[in-house]
Amino acid sequence: MRQEDVSACVLKRYPGLALVEAWGEQSLFYNPDGLLPRGVYFATLKDKDGNNDKGSMLHRDGVFRFNFGVSQPSFEKALGKKPARPRAGKTVDTGHDFTRLNTLLPHPVYAWMCWVCILNPDTITFRALLPLLDESFELAVKKYSRRLRSKAEQNH
Repeated sequence: MRQEDVSACVLKRYPGLALVEAWGEQSLFYNPDGLLPRGVYFATLKDKDGNNDKGSMLHRDGVFRFNFGVSQPSFEKALGKKPARPRAGKTVDTGHDFTRLNTLLPHPVYAWMCWVCILNPDTITFRALLPLLDESFELAVKKYSRRLRSKAEQNH
């Protein structure tokens, strides 16, 4: 799959998402009614290394990374114990090869927040990730609802 294929598939499958180009990546926010400034992060697509995010070696030709958050139980079932937060500019310490293509991995920087990633998934592997993506979408919807309630409470 190409990066565009991943974003098109995700946008088609999950209603209420907005694709925003920011910070050198494509960010997918859940914001169905546009009631929050950006919405709630759902996923990102990244094809360049950042100052504090070089673990995937995205500078390689044609390599991109798809990132999304899951629950801690799902993270730990798929990838092992949630790691500690890394120091600035470092990757999490999990023993994974963050440059490996077409394999579910902990996010090299944000795994401590239960974010996962995959570099250049093929169609079969991407389909296998759909249960985790569905969970991620449900988490974004719940977070969006909580933020709207909090915003409403602050305005009263």
